[in-house]
Amino acid sequence: MKEAAMYVQVLPRPGPEVIAAVRAKLVERLGTRVSVSQAMLDQHSHGEGLPAIGMPDLVVFPETNDEVAFVLALCNEHRVPVTPFGAGSSLEGQLAAVAGGVSLDTSRFDKILDVSPDSLDCRVQAGVTREALNAGIRDTGLFFPVDPGANASIGGMASTRASGTNAVCYGTMRENILGLTVVTPDGRIVRTGSRARKSSAGLDLTHLYVGSEGTLGVITEIQLKLYGLPETIVAAVCQFQSLEGAVAAVVTALQSNLKMARVELLDEMQMRAAINYSKLDYAETPTLFLEFQGTPNGVREDVEMMRTITEEHGGGAFQFAERPEDRNRLWKARHNSYQAVMALSPGKNNMGTDACVPIAALPACLLETKADIVASGLTAPIVGHVGDGNFHLGILFDPKDAEETARAEGLAFRTARRAIAMGGTCSGEHGVGLHKIVHMEAEHGEGVALMKAVKKALDPTGIMNPGKVYP
Repeated sequence: MKEAAMYVQVLPRPGPEVIAAVRAKLVERLGTRVSVSQAMLDQHSHGEGLPAIGMPDLVVFPETNDEVAFVLALCNEHRVPVTPFGAGSSLEGQLAAVAGGVSLDTSRFDKILDVSPDSLDCRVQAGVTREALNAGIRDTGLFFPVDPGANASIGGMASTRASGTNAVCYGTMRENILGLTVVTPDGRIVRTGSRARKSSAGLDLTHLYVGSEGTLGVITEIQLKLYGLPETIVAAVCQFQSLEGAVAAVVTALQSNLKMARVELLDEMQMRAAINYSKLDYAETPTLFLEFQGTPNGVREDVEMMRTITEEHGGGAFQFAERPEDRNRLWKARHNSYQAVMALSPGKNNMGTDACVPIAALPACLLETKADIVASGLTAPIVGHVGDGNFHLGILFDPKDAEETARAEGLAFRTARRAIAMGGTCSGEHGVGLHKIVHMEAEHGEGVALMKAVKKALDPTGIMNPGKVYP
């Protein structure tokens, strides 16, 4: 990819006189929390994964809802684009300021506002990270389970409808958000949802904003469900001779209604990367990372049932990790899969992509994708939250090699279209950003027109993260 603009048409970049006027008013209100340093602009021009860069003209660091409202109302008045920025870990180009303007950094929204152990919920500001939240509520005996791997911000996770390793048991961000505080493009502060576990009162505005990737407004606060820490947690590793056997074991387990907290698939190339990067003592074969939670007796029964299933599909002996430090080491290796893939070919870029299909379609989709990788001649390890049909590719390519870049783009494109053709989606958790706009009409058809109508109604001037999501 040469530049983000090849995918989208966006607002015209504001002229220097407009930026100067907006900057002066922002500095008057926010002082030194307005930055134009080149290092800060570079940092806020992209996330991870996608090489496209869109440079903002200003970076602002608001600390209150009122300050966010001031920034948006001012930018709306002057038609200056605003790109919300969280922890910077998104993978599909969501953070690139393709029309310049203001990058609105929420990292100073870092407070846990309220925790209710009795009601199993909490309210946090958007800049609170997943790890900080769980550290902050550890003494209550509760935890927040959505775990996308990166130490992402809760606001960013809400904006991209993130998922992760625990989704097979606890669901995604969509299922774990009760309400939001959102600042609209014209500067109104709106609170959606409530602390109730269900509601039939009016349109579901909360979940309209969840997954909107900053294109409709800025999420500043999130009401979340919490869960009690399990009495017993056991992790296990099971290795297979074939990818087909590993996938078939997972499908059989799910169809048998076996309760697993986590089930992660790593193909032989991803295992090679993990072994080398995290110094693991396993073979370079397709592998399942499993976790079981519950009562001691319940966990024991689930483990034995899964062991029987894996044996029937060619799985080897289970290698267990029960001590917290052993489990943490195992899952840290899984979470470091992105860095591990990068270490396979230093100097190359990683075009991380994902897709999600119905469980019954998972074996065929994974095997066809594996054959496609081989035919492409590229290095592209597979890792997946296969308990809910979601898998990822880390496609390595040299951005200076036009032919290899084109092959990488082609592989990512075919992976998405294959999933859509099998009744799935071009992204289970990365989101659309820039890179997957090309698949929106293939996946949603006439639904895209409705999405555009919503965007037009809520952001009529088009300032919110322009050029993303909507074809």
